[in-house]
Amino acid sequence: MVDVVDVANDQADYHLQVALQRRPRPVTKPSSEFCDDCGEPIPMKRQQLVAGCETCTSCQELRERRR
Repeated sequence: MVDVVDVANDQADYHLQVALQRRPRPVTKPSSEFCDDCGEPIPMKRQQLVAGCETCTSCQELRERRR
């Protein structure tokens, strides 16, 4: 026997998955090669791990402390 609650949950899950697939994805710009604050090169590892980074680790720490 089919449980009405299970059917409703399955339908709700289906509609949620469809909505999540249709939502616009945030556009991530490429990471900067040079820090916007100090002008020093941003290490390649940071560029790869932090998508869209604009600052080196030191300058990012300073920005976060100021907030």
